[in-house]
Amino acid sequence: MDQSEFQEIVEELSSYRGRHTELVTVLVPAGFNMNTISKQLEAEKSTADNIKSASTRKNVVEALEKIIRELKGSTKTPENGVALFCGNVSQNEGQTDIKLWAIEPIKPLKIRLYRCDQVFVTEPLKEMLEVDEIYGLLVIERKEATIGLLEGKNIKMVKHMTSGVPGKYKTGGQCLAPTTAIDSKNGTKKLSEVQVGDEVRALDFNSNKIIFTKVLNKWKKTIGNCYEIFVKDCRVIKSSTNHTFFKEDKGKIIKIIAKKLSAGDSLIAHDNKDLIELPIEKISKVNKDIELIDIETEIGNFFANGILVHNSAQRFERLREGIAKEFFRRVADDVKDAFFNIPKLKGILVGGPGPTKEDFLAEGQLVTALKNKVIAVKDIGYSDEHGLKLLVESAQEELKEQGIIKEKQILEKFFNTLGKNPEKIAYGLENVKTALKAGAVEKILISEKLKKDSGTKEEIKKIERAATETSADVILISNETNEGLQFENLSGFGAFLRYAFK
Repeated sequence: MDQSEFQEIVEELSSYRGRHTELVTVLVPAGFNMNTISKQLEAEKSTADNIKSASTRKNVVEALEKIIRELKGSTKTPENGVALFCGNVSQNEGQTDIKLWAIEPIKPLKIRLYRCDQVFVTEPLKEMLEVDEIYGLLVIERKEATIGLLEGKNIKMVKHMTSGVPGKYKTGGQCLAPTTAIDSKNGTKKLSEVQVGDEVRALDFNSNKIIFTKVLNKWKKTIGNCYEIFVKDCRVIKSSTNHTFFKEDKGKIIKIIAKKLSAGDSLIAHDNKDLIELPIEKISKVNKDIELIDIETEIGNFFANGILVHNSAQRFERLREGIAKEFFRRVADDVKDAFFNIPKLKGILVGGPGPTKEDFLAEGQLVTALKNKVIAVKDIGYSDEHGLKLLVESAQEELKEQGIIKEKQILEKFFNTLGKNPEKIAYGLENVKTALKAGAVEKILISEKLKKDSGTKEEIKKIERAATETSADVILISNETNEGLQFENLSGFGAFLRYAFK
């Protein structure tokens, strides 16, 4: 019995529900003497004579007698033990339909059990159908991450999350000309003369008051172009294209970068005591290499040539990095929640665009036990659910024993052979049956979906019996891959032939 047939029987047994406690389950692990089991069931039959309900008593006794008859002539259990199920499965009141199933499980039974209940005890058999190998999947970039599982042939998304990390500024940053006038507590200085620790004039947005704030950092940068912004009162400020200013807009103060400013916009400035608005008269672009400077302040802004400007992109970059680290921590926590308690976890695949995946593994606080299970790190272009599929496809070498990769390889061979040597391939139900009848079939491929289709279920059982008689292998194909869907659309029946057959 193959796994698919075993699964079908287990699903059928699980679907039955008795009207009373009259469904009998007997599970016997390998190594037990069957005569001893029969004697124990005879004793249970005597106990069943005490059941008050005549119909229930009759059904239980008949079920036990059927099981005992099944065991006669057997002295020992099969290699994996034996599972016996018997009882009245009729769903019609007053009708009796006592059926018996005697099954050798696909894996060794580990539990000995006798139970009479309203349902058959199928949990020990269901456990045998669980996937033996599970892989954890993580695709990650700065803005998002997706966690998934590869269970046999199935890729399942567990969680998708976003980081909230803002994008980077383009080359140039937020900088001003070295000659820009800065109002410090010790008088006006050129920006080039300002030192870390100096206190410079700035705006406290909470109180809307002009204050002095401490300079925390200072740096230089050479860029290829900048803007000269001419405002009323003959003030001029030279800045990088991305430097942030503040302008008046419908009675509110809003941020705006230099390259989005236009003549007529009113910038926020001061007149040594109060805030004022200065309209822009002209903006000129300077296309040449120029050294610019910027500073970082405690409050996040300062006045340059009397005009209010925002703090540097460098502070923004540190904020950005802080958000990224917090995102890494969240991802690490969610990966732990998803993977840590999976006993069959064989390994973890990590992928994504750029260096973020390596940064995460280096800095992401992933617990050591899971970090040690990372078996592959792959460059892929997506970090969403589609990225999970690409990650699995890119890790074929690492997953060569995993079902989904085997399936893809079989189907690739099938379609390649169909294209190059079509006489060595059969597809379509009738063509496969004809080739099988002639003994020409080496391997049969059947779409899993068809096994659940009532219209083809019986045909497939006949094919499986004929395959056994002619020593042909039967391989079930899922629709979890593009190749699997393509095969399903090609009828869902295919075969590799031992020799050219028409």
